[in-house]
Amino acid sequence: MTDYTPHLRTAERAARLAGAFLRQRFHEIKVVDEELPTDIKLQLDKECQLLIIRELLADYPQSCVLGEEGNAGEEAALQWIVDPIDGTVNYFYGIPIFCVSIALRADGRLVLGCVYDPMQDECFTALAGGAVSCNERLIRVSSRDTMAQAVVFIGHGRHDGSGEAGIRRFAHVSAQVRKIRILGSAALAICYIAAGRMDAYVEGRISLWDFAAAQVILEAAGGVLEFSPADAAGIKGAVMAWNGRIPLPEALKMD
Repeated sequence: MTDYTPHLRTAERAARLAGAFLRQRFHEIKVVDEELPTDIKLQLDKECQLLIIRELLADYPQSCVLGEEGNAGEEAALQWIVDPIDGTVNYFYGIPIFCVSIALRADGRLVLGCVYDPMQDECFTALAGGAVSCNERLIRVSSRDTMAQAVVFIGHGRHDGSGEAGIRRFAHVSAQVRKIRILGSAALAICYIAAGRMDAYVEGRISLWDFAAAQVILEAAGGVLEFSPADAAGIKGAVMAWNGRIPLPEALKMD
């Protein structure tokens, strides 16, 4: 079995370099490449992804990259999945909740994840089926097992494409839990479940690069993530992630 520890070291180095790049520019005026009704694309997104690609392909030139800001390299058995800024709207508005997310897929299987929060200087890392840590401190999902104890994120409204159904789902679940939290970064929210800080994340519309790295981290920490693809490529779809203990699937059911 291949040991992907060296690949994880490369991913962490790339994530920390990209994070430092973003932190240095956090208070600068950002150039907007594209402004959508529910999202923003920055010039920094592309610049940051190019930095990451250079680091990854320098160590593994036979690999390829699937990124939010485009792909790089020829199709290969080793595929990096990159989100250079998960939480771009937060970053643009000066909200210090965003991260760099890097996963590696080997022959179609996710084998490692690295999520770096440059403002908190927290780096979440894991190998599939191996140890999971935040800044080299071992982490684990919470032991909470009732919805009444839980702190959760529930996607709703137009940002996840669910409209009125999403609002109803939000209201239905929020009535069952201790608190609702919306961070604006899927990768960080899922890593927070892995670290026992939150208990669930539900989103009706999300892309693979938003959660791939965090999925490896969550599952290594004892949690569960279920992805329901909405396209043939398996890039976009719905995600349900939780600590594996609260009865989330049952709590989401509505009459």
